[in-house]
Amino acid sequence: MEEIKTEAPDKVFSCQLCSLSSPFTYFGQKPPNTRAIVLLEECFLTKDPFCPDKEKFLILGSNCSMCGVRVCVGADCSLFYTQRFCIECVRKHLDQFPQQIRAELAKKGSKTGVS
Repeated sequence: MEEIKTEAPDKVFSCQLCSLSSPFTYFGQKPPNTRAIVLLEECFLTKDPFCPDKEKFLILGSNCSMCGVRVCVGADCSLFYTQRFCIECVRKHLDQFPQQIRAELAKKGSKTGVS
């Protein structure tokens, strides 16, 4: 009888808007090897490749709190305002964001497509 090997899928974060793709080492709000850090959202994290310190990490992205799409933290893909929102949900619900956020997005309008 042939033995079947089951391997865990590769832990790779991929933004569903810009296709940024990178291996991640942790998903959650309390990164391992950190003392008292608790993030405001569940994020995909990776070790900082430019720093030998185990406590240093990079946030790759998260899931949109409205539609669930996986997005990177890039300004063209998402916005964090109390929660993570993909740029598509921001466009659809722009009137529900505070005036200050709308003004900031209007300044960047040409980049994000938000007007």
